[in-house]
Formats: sequence, C-alpha cells, structure tokens
Amino acid sequence: LNHKKIVLMLFFIEKNHLDFCGKKIINETFIKTSRGVKPLILDELFNIIIDEIDFEDEEDDRVFFIQELMDFLEIDIVEKENYKELKFYKLDEEFDESIFTKDEITTIHKIVTLYKDTSVRNLANECFSMQKVRDTINDEVIF
Repeated sequence: LNHKKIVLMLFFIEKNHLDFCGKKIINETFIKTSRGVKPLILDELFNIIIDEIDFEDEEDDRVFFIQELMDFLEIDIVEKENYKELKFYKLDEEFDESIFTKDEITTIHKIVTLYKDTSVRNLANECFSMQKVRDTINDEVIF
C-alpha cells in the first residue's frame, strides 16, 4: 500500500463521514491539486519521511506523529524513476478499533471495502468526478 492510495482512501473516508455524519474522523484538511487531492498535515509528514529529514528539536509535534506511524507500520521509501513513494506494510500489531466510534468504524469499513482493489489512478479520477472537487480551484481547500 503506498502513501498515495492512503491519502485518497482517507479523502473518501472523510468525505463520506462528513456527508453522512456531519463531521470528519481525522479532521484533516484536503486541498485540490492538478493531480488529485492532498491532505495538508499528512502530506507534510509523508514528505518528511520521504526526504529523510532529521529534526534538531525532538519536541517537534511532527516527530511524535511520525514515531506513531512507525510504531504500527513498516514504512519503506521506494525510489522510482522520477519520484519516491512510501510503501506501508502492516506489522503484527492488533488494530485498536476502540479509538473510533461505531459510526466511524462503519465509514472506514465501507470505504475500504468499496475501494481496496481500486488503483490510485482510478481513485484520483473518482475524486475529480465529484462536483465539489471540480468546483474547487487548484490549491484551494475542498473541505
């Protein structure tokens, strides 16, 4: 599973939950790009990992969030011809569903089941099929 698919899946999870429950699950802000959607916070964290940036300040909140990711996922940086991507592998750690409400778990399972076998390209195309995304100017907040 690469970081681009995770981003798109989270976009659909947030959008679905916002539509049906009136609020987001992870409270991420998504902006429109020419190639799809981008989460502001996660995109920054993923780029820090990809660029292998070292922090001088261990108290930086980003260090905490990256460490949390590393505690539950094995993350490899894969170099492609013109870019790098993150590949995520689940560790044998059990997922604690109690951190989510019943409605949140329902939304997560619904979107994962619906899109788990869908390619990144098709997920990006699905984003652009949404009127809200089409109506949003590039680099502007979708939600």
